[in-house]
Amino acid sequence: MRFWPRSLFGRLLAIAGLSTAAALFFAALTIGHVLERFVMRGFDDRLDAQVAVIARAVRPDGTLDTARVVDLAGFDEQGSGWTWQVDGPAGQHWSSAAEPIAVPRTFARAGEPRHLRHAADFIPGEGRGASGEPLHSRTLAVPTPAGAVVVTAIGPRRIVDAPIREAMLPLLLSLLLLGFGLAVATLLQLRIGLGPLRGLQASLAEVRAGRQRYVPTDQPLEIAPLVAELNALIDQNETGLTHARQHVANLAHGLKTPLASLALKLSESGCDPDGSLGDMVRQIDGRVRHHLGRARLAAPGGGRRVRTLLAPAVTDLITVLLGIHAARAVEPHMAIDPDLAVAVDPQDLDELLGNLLDNAWRHANTSIRIDAALMGTTVIISIEDDGAGLDDAAIAEALLPGRRLDERGDGHGFGLSIARELAELNGGHLQLARSPRSNGLLASVTLPAR
Repeated sequence: MRFWPRSLFGRLLAIAGLSTAAALFFAALTIGHVLERFVMRGFDDRLDAQVAVIARAVRPDGTLDTARVVDLAGFDEQGSGWTWQVDGPAGQHWSSAAEPIAVPRTFARAGEPRHLRHAADFIPGEGRGASGEPLHSRTLAVPTPAGAVVVTAIGPRRIVDAPIREAMLPLLLSLLLLGFGLAVATLLQLRIGLGPLRGLQASLAEVRAGRQRYVPTDQPLEIAPLVAELNALIDQNETGLTHARQHVANLAHGLKTPLASLALKLSESGCDPDGSLGDMVRQIDGRVRHHLGRARLAAPGGGRRVRTLLAPAVTDLITVLLGIHAARAVEPHMAIDPDLAVAVDPQDLDELLGNLLDNAWRHANTSIRIDAALMGTTVIISIEDDGAGLDDAAIAEALLPGRRLDERGDGHGFGLSIARELAELNGGHLQLARSPRSNGLLASVTLPAR
């Protein structure tokens, strides 16, 4: 069972919430205790004053001179809950109440010197009246030659409890408001404090997409070392991939010369009667060029995305293909906005569209149509011919992962596979379908617009 959230935001929020709740709970207990002591001190002072007044009326023989007894405010009202009582050494009892109240107390030893001005002389006690009402008392043992005279003043406990209850309600409301304010402050603190991590994630996405080379180094001190390590890792990976691409390029260029020589040799009369060997050489050359392009796009920032205008690129390809396929009476029709652009390297775009246009040109009967439209953040390029096309079963089989259209023997060569993989390497994709207008093959390429 996982007790902590997986996110740093959740963990920090949980810790802050628990800490705040514990602090507020401790504050409520502490403030309540201090408030109770403050109210109780005033209550005790009132009881102690009555005890002191009665203690002065105690005679040396341990009796009480009732003529000298003075009832302070509250004690002079019957039924108010404020009473006093005196217990003499010979069992005598005096009280302001009709019946004595049993209040637990601790008596001082007889003859022990007492000073009425010291709070330590008074012994607190708790009890209940005849009706069950909680009572609080203060007791003083007055030493006399005849023995200790115990003087007790009693008051209702509600004198303390009621003010505390009245004060605790606004106190708790204040603590709740304080807790809400702390919660909002914690959320803002986490939101602002973790902002650089979100910025770091966005910067890494920019690096991964090839729009910037490094993560910006203007970072807080805590994550600056991490950014430095990330940038060092980017340099290390790019260096390694650069070497790998160079090895692939060297291999490709090393193979191109023997392949060119072999192609020239096969073009001689009688060396390749059925042309199958020449087709194999062309396929090998296509694979070499294809993997060389993959090596160029594999590195971070490799084949760096640039803004390439689509209409001029297609126009140049049409001009070239008109010369290559001059023997075929195929008419191209292009409908592309002059300002429409894609985020693809010009060489990759030429190779991708060139393979699709060449394929369409070789299988068209009379015409080819090239359209392009902006859809959100992508550009959809459609190339359709009016040739025989492919049926639905053949299209579905051709688009299975790992299938090569040149292996089907249906007239579409290796260039279509290169176009599909170049589209995917540049963040897009290629789809094949039957054209609803000409019943030929419709190739739809989706590429990023930015």
